[in-house]
Amino acid sequence: MASNNAFKAALGRGTPLIGLWLALADPYSAELCAGAGFDWLAIDGEHAPNDVRSTLAALQAVAPYPAHPIVRPAVGNEVTIKQLLDIGAQTLLIPMVESAEQARALVSATRYPPRGVRGVGAALARASGFGRDAAYLSQADEGVCLLLQVESAAGLEALDHIAATDGVDGVFIGPADLAASLGHLGQPGHPEVQAAIEDAARRIRAAGKAAGILSTDEAQARAYLKWGYAFVAVGTDVTLLSRATSALAQRFNNLEPQPDATGY
Repeated sequence: MASNNAFKAALGRGTPLIGLWLALADPYSAELCAGAGFDWLAIDGEHAPNDVRSTLAALQAVAPYPAHPIVRPAVGNEVTIKQLLDIGAQTLLIPMVESAEQARALVSATRYPPRGVRGVGAALARASGFGRDAAYLSQADEGVCLLLQVESAAGLEALDHIAATDGVDGVFIGPADLAASLGHLGQPGHPEVQAAIEDAARRIRAAGKAAGILSTDEAQARAYLKWGYAFVAVGTDVTLLSRATSALAQRFNNLEPQPDATGY
């Protein structure tokens, strides 16, 4: 049913949900990661080379697995959101949100009229079973899970109002961009940045919403969970592959030259 969204329901219960970021933009690797046991997978279209078609392929690849797909578009606008919802994305993570006005517009983009402005093309959409789900239009709004990404000083200033926006299910803090915005480019571990991240979790939870974040450092990810972050990505496919291949190459890069077959 279109109203069913297990990830959204789990957020509402306060269940900690552990995720993995997918940035390789390939359905084969997405399927591989989908079977690993993560609660959710973020299909990235902001900093990964995903478009609507490759996102569709990733959604199809992970569909048989329990891991819930979250789609992050390059930008949050009515057209992109409409397309992603139509191809079957239920949970969206919208980057660079900095005001309650922007948050309200994004909520509207994910809802059908009269509650919002989402274009009605369900008869053509994968989300409705290509028109076979007669109840889709009446149930689709309830199945949408909208996550907004706050990652700037301006976003932090407006965080309470963003999180309080009706129709927003969670707020995701972006440490890298936040660090840059606070004057600490490339230093998400800076004490000022970490203090802001810890305070953000408190403010998001005070609004009755779920807080999310990404860290590829295991100790830091566990700290974020203790601070109250409910959906936490603990790695990226790119980082895992990069680190593993570099480590493997390094273990073999310092071998001594071997004598030829004659022993000389």
